[in-house]
Amino acid sequence: MALRLPKAELPAELEASMVQQFGAVPENVEVLWHSPDVTRDNLELGGRVAAWDAADASLKSFAHMAVAAQVGCGWCLDAGYFQARNQNLDLAKASQVPRWREAEVFTPLERDVMEYAEAMTNTPPTVTDEQYAALLERLGPAAMVELTAYIGFVNLATRANVANGVTSQGFSDACEIPLAARGEKPAAPSAS
Repeated sequence: MALRLPKAELPAELEASMVQQFGAVPENVEVLWHSPDVTRDNLELGGRVAAWDAADASLKSFAHMAVAAQVGCGWCLDAGYFQARNQNLDLAKASQVPRWREAEVFTPLERDVMEYAEAMTNTPPTVTDEQYAALLERLGPAAMVELTAYIGFVNLATRANVANGVTSQGFSDACEIPLAARGEKPAAPSAS
């Protein structure tokens, strides 16, 4: 898929910040820059969401990648693997998220979080009272609220990327985790 909107030229300061953070300018930022207000607000909200700390970082990372796999956002999977590496998360598990139902590496809680992320992503959402209550009991109210809001934000980002035609940009190449597809068993990642 090609970008559905050409890249806009970013201000030098923003471009330098993106390169420092990611090693390259994310194409989704270049596309969004056609509306600088939307871009700034999106980056600010994304930064605030990333700073939340009531829910475990690994659980949020797996939820993000489960949503990305379901929506079909290759850019989000790619960047998710890159961020998992930078946050010292379990890369072997991260590589298996798109096929989490078949993979044997996840704990029951991790599986329940990914199932919840997918249920929130379904249209219409298919979250059940039992599913929510089971997670609430294990995570507590603050983490449950955070996880739910986080998955909502991830849905915004993944769906905008797919609609704009933004695809994988190769960020995960730095951590040598192959992008896995549902039903596909990727090679084990090397230690980075």
